[in-house]
Amino acid sequence: MAASEREKMAAGEWYCCLDDELDLLRRQARMAVHAHNTLPPDERGAMAPALKALFAEAAANVFIEAPFHCSYGINITLGERVYFNAGCTILDSGRVTIGDRSMFGPGVQIYCAEHHKEPALRSTGIEIARPVTIGNDVWIGGSAIILGGVTVGDGAIVGAGAVVTRDVPVGATVVGNPARIR
Repeated sequence: MAASEREKMAAGEWYCCLDDELDLLRRQARMAVHAHNTLPPDERGAMAPALKALFAEAAANVFIEAPFHCSYGINITLGERVYFNAGCTILDSGRVTIGDRSMFGPGVQIYCAEHHKEPALRSTGIEIARPVTIGNDVWIGGSAIILGGVTVGDGAIVGAGAVVTRDVPVGATVVGNPARIR
């Protein structure tokens, strides 16, 4: 039996994002994100219940400011005391794992999908999902972008506005576009 597009996505294989099952999963994520972003702060608390239920795993003390956006949610794992400032986006076609006590400035973006470089295949929705792993005690400055396939080591700092295209070593500080060790 042929693998579904969702199974291919989860396995890190080329898949078609124009798929009914994936459309349904993205719709569910939009509904949970909408609830998070529109609930009054006193009702939402640290994270709207619908958003927390969507994630693969989220520690009890995660705090996500509104607005927030994710494409699936089911591929996101958040450790203890993770904090997202306003306007963060995680396009989680691949697994996104964020370690304990990591903090994200406003407007940080994580992109797991890589679209096909061949125009004919790209136009049919063919893409591949690359995982992102953020270690423990990481600080990511505002408007930084983390691309798929990247691991950011424990205790690292990603400067505001950096575009991270490769792994960041443990304890390193990276800045710029593309991000380089400072």
